[in-house]
Amino acid sequence: MKDSKRTTIYFDPQIHRALSRKAAQSDRSISHVVNEAVRIALDEDAEDLKAIRERTFEKNLDFADVVKSLRRRGKL
Repeated sequence: MKDSKRTTIYFDPQIHRALSRKAAQSDRSISHVVNEAVRIALDEDAEDLKAIRERTFEKNLDFADVVKSLRRRGKL
């Protein structure tokens, strides 16, 4: 983490204990564990936003019609 930025984060004591244990078990720092978790969460958010953008122009379906269609096809 050559160009890392410093910040203060206050964790719930149980979360901090879990982070400390995970860091020790994996021979990494708490900072590394937290950075990895945040990176994963942000990647998931980016994937969700991409999916939303890709589906922006899809036709909206009426929920009642979808349910009727599923019942007609024996899926419900």
